[in-house]
Amino acid sequence: MALDPTALAPMANAIRALSMDAVEAANSGHPGMPMGMADVATVLWSKFLKFDPAAPKWADRDRFVLSAGHGSMLIYSLLHLSGYASPTMGDIRKFRQLDSVCAGHPENFLIPGVECTTGPLGQGLAMAVGMALAERHLNATFGDDLVDHRTWVVAGDGCLMEGINHEAIGLAGHLGLGRMVVLWDDNRITIDGDTDLSTSEDIQARFRSAGWHTEECDGHDFADIERAIAAAVADGRPSLVACRTLIGKGAPNKQGGHNVHGSPLGAAEITATREYLGWTSAPFEVPDDILANWHSLAAKGAEARAVWQARLAAAPQGAEFSRRMEGELPAGTEAATTFAAWLEGSQKVATRKASELALEVLTTVIPEMVGGSADLTGSNNTKTKATGPLTAKDYAGRYVYWGIREFGMSAAMNGMALHGGVIPYGGTFLVFSDYARNAIRMSALQHARVVYVLTHDSIGLGEDGPTHQPVEHVMSLRMIPNLQVFRPADVIETAEAWMLALQSSATPSVLALTRQNLPQLRNVANSGSENLTAKGAYRLVSATAARKVVLLATGSEVELAVAVAASLEGQGIGADVVSMPCWELFDAQDATYRADVVPADALRVSIEAGVTLGWQKYVGDGVTIGIDSFGASAPAPVLFDHFGFTVEKIVPRILERLA
Repeated sequence: MALDPTALAPMANAIRALSMDAVEAANSGHPGMPMGMADVATVLWSKFLKFDPAAPKWADRDRFVLSAGHGSMLIYSLLHLSGYASPTMGDIRKFRQLDSVCAGHPENFLIPGVECTTGPLGQGLAMAVGMALAERHLNATFGDDLVDHRTWVVAGDGCLMEGINHEAIGLAGHLGLGRMVVLWDDNRITIDGDTDLSTSEDIQARFRSAGWHTEECDGHDFADIERAIAAAVADGRPSLVACRTLIGKGAPNKQGGHNVHGSPLGAAEITATREYLGWTSAPFEVPDDILANWHSLAAKGAEARAVWQARLAAAPQGAEFSRRMEGELPAGTEAATTFAAWLEGSQKVATRKASELALEVLTTVIPEMVGGSADLTGSNNTKTKATGPLTAKDYAGRYVYWGIREFGMSAAMNGMALHGGVIPYGGTFLVFSDYARNAIRMSALQHARVVYVLTHDSIGLGEDGPTHQPVEHVMSLRMIPNLQVFRPADVIETAEAWMLALQSSATPSVLALTRQNLPQLRNVANSGSENLTAKGAYRLVSATAARKVVLLATGSEVELAVAVAASLEGQGIGADVVSMPCWELFDAQDATYRADVVPADALRVSIEAGVTLGWQKYVGDGVTIGIDSFGASAPAPVLFDHFGFTVEKIVPRILERLA
């Protein structure tokens, strides 16, 4: 049953009341945006959004992304009012408190109706691009009967200023993601004041130049809002709707000014706002008739979901679609069997090439893998025979040419993973992970299964010099919680790392890979069927003489550690070699295993072509061999010698400590 148009204003005012009361109770937060966008959000949820509060993870729901995450009370209010089980009014009363799911910025792992964690401005919009891309890809694979939904974004001025916005809208326009609509809260206010302090660009012209359709509306005129959104839906291009709003709408003495952006209104202004809006209910109370109107919106979505479920049950590909959306990997042992056979060989390849070899196998048997590279396909080795280009003309493709957009690529991959049905992986040089770092952090925070293929992992890349040679990058990535950082030593460890990354449904992974060739260190003689990389670290070579030294190494330096151990053994000094491809997995092992692999009764020596900071947790007061400066431009062998990564330069340092 259609709502009476006169019901919309009280429904919007319920958002305003909850938002101002929650921020006031917390004495912290951002009331201005939710109050300003309450009218637009009410039209969206009542007229356009496809959702069912009883099934917040329904695969074919519309995705709603609050890119302007500081205005979190907007989405908390919308979810509560429309009948979602979470958040409760009790949660809203405890907004921004430790035991409430209503965090200061929306967290996808706290509330099922929150599609992605937002707050770092611009990333919500960029993640929405990934969601829209995943929707089109799955639609091309499974058809309209199973996949036919839209992606909606509420973005503020800050979202559109951030550099990632330029990357994201360029991608969306180029790929023709016409199922995506951005509702711009055009209130012309930032924290510092009016936007004309810092910008004078024509934002709509910028979007149009990127291939977008644009509309304008009065963000406080319900009919005009509906007209503009309907026009956006009717157009085949991605759309920007500029909603001219008044920040803090309804607060008579503060609306329209920057002071309402990020501070509570204060008791006196809240009283004045209640009078201005005609809102007579007590804090955190919503009149029954208004709540009933909000709850009535669920019926349309529930009916659509029931019809969709019948189609899913009858669809020949229904089971496969459900498997992908649930994040389960395909059954079968083809990949594991293939990788086990590699133990019989002796492949000397760069680990970036080893990654390509693994991907050739994996992308054949795991069809939900969608790869790409930030304009470094030939260097990252991320393209396989099974992954044709994903383009505006063929969304069924499985390889995205992201262009030189590392940040945009990474955020979009987060959106793809969070949408479901897709396992994204993307490549760039390890040194350029700095461009993408906050998106990588957001992968970890959101428990998103994204795989970052980061090649050219050390001074081993050679002549390109210190601008391209990562030194601090591997260690800095290890600092991010819930991120698996793999630095494999050979083709076997690389394949094992890929298997672990794909099996980690709630943890993103980084594969730091070499440009230079490395020998195969693992074979049938020193490896069983167990995935040793899963332990994070393991004894690759055991001492033959009485053990005095334990060498810990990663990646390309494991080969060097083996050679150092051989030299020490030749002098009667027993030395273990421990390959340590993933610190995070090693730290997760039990204390007995860790003490056995890295015993305290020997001199512990770390060897890694990167900063030494951090290795002390494993070697204690032992020896750390690394690079605590920038690199240099020269052939790789010259650089390794220059920075001390040779047997001849490492062994004397060890002998000196043993003396």
